[in-house]
Amino acid sequence: MIRYDLKCANGDEFEAWFGSIGDYDAQAARGQLLCPHCGSTHVEKAPMAPAVRTGKAKEAQKEWAVAMAMAAKVREHIKDNFDYVGDKFADEARKMHSGEAEERAIYGEATPEEARALAEDGVPASPLPPELAPNTPSKKTLN
Repeated sequence: MIRYDLKCANGDEFEAWFGSIGDYDAQAARGQLLCPHCGSTHVEKAPMAPAVRTGKAKEAQKEWAVAMAMAAKVREHIKDNFDYVGDKFADEARKMHSGEAEERAIYGEATPEEARALAEDGVPASPLPPELAPNTPSKKTLN
């Protein structure tokens, strides 16, 4: 199928679909093209922009799918190998840093102020982008 923008002698513009370029030519030669707005049979092709696809959109979709699959694997790894400590993250990280608690991999939530204080005190901690953070009881939504 091929789509053409058409225009009649009265200036009405419309689109029409044809099985092939030859179908349009044959119907035009026989005077079978009819304007749906005014009924004029004096119809010709109107200038139109080509429908060009660059393939960039499909490539971007593939890249996005790969990135989301990787993010899912990271979320699963964190969920399986780290302890969720919720809003006690800053306290737990500080205790491990000072030797009051055994070191282990943890994740949870911290306020911006708590995160700044951890950084100022040299406590190693990094924020997780939302796409990488596993769902937690505080992040789940009810259906």
